[in-house]
Amino acid sequence: MDDMKKLMPHHRPECKMERSKNLRVVNEMCEMKNCNKSILFEGRKKRDLYMWLANVPNGPSAKFLVENIYTMGELKLAGNCLTGSRPLLSFDEHFTTHGHYSLLRELLTQIFGVPHHHPKSQPFFDHVYTFSILDNRIWFRNFQILTEDGGLTEIGPRFVLNPVKIFAQSFGGDTLWENPHYVSPAKYRQSLTKSAANKYKNRVEQKMAQRTNKPEESYALNPTDEIFKGDSQKVGEIREKLQRRR
Repeated sequence: MDDMKKLMPHHRPECKMERSKNLRVVNEMCEMKNCNKSILFEGRKKRDLYMWLANVPNGPSAKFLVENIYTMGELKLAGNCLTGSRPLLSFDEHFTTHGHYSLLRELLTQIFGVPHHHPKSQPFFDHVYTFSILDNRIWFRNFQILTEDGGLTEIGPRFVLNPVKIFAQSFGGDTLWENPHYVSPAKYRQSLTKSAANKYKNRVEQKMAQRTNKPEESYALNPTDEIFKGDSQKVGEIREKLQRRR
């Protein structure tokens, strides 16, 4: 949250919302704060993080699953851009391939782009926000501009947005697009536990099959055969002695 606030100097924070309330209460909060864009972080089971991007109050809005989060403190990258400076937004060419990517590009541009002449922003550019599409996800990186010839260094943070749905209105309404490749984290963890259980089940079945198919005696053994192991002459003498005794 602190890193996101540093990325957008034009933000206006709001306190936590009760889980029992409807998400559309955020529209009223934005109206009180005089905001027309909103970012909502939704945590589930203390392990999964969802992020809503909404155009208040008429929409559209998009829901993402945030993956592979690395904060500025974790990365410890070299770089120090001025606080409040305006960023350049760089989008991958894949954002023009499909309609839902074009809509997400416009939504990201309006939210992450710092307005010109904002009182909390600086009047120049010294870092770049890059949005790239890979593996049906949006990868975010933040780079500082070092030199005029295009030298860059990453300053963080990093995160990956896995789009879930795009809605027609703000935090609800008709579903404009749904990701067919999306798998919820709960189902993914459930599949891992099932695969581990199947490995144990297969191992037990193999042991049971080995026990049922294993014969009781592999072949007939004569206990006196070990006596005749060794030199052929000695074996002959021992056999003659045994026959005489019989």
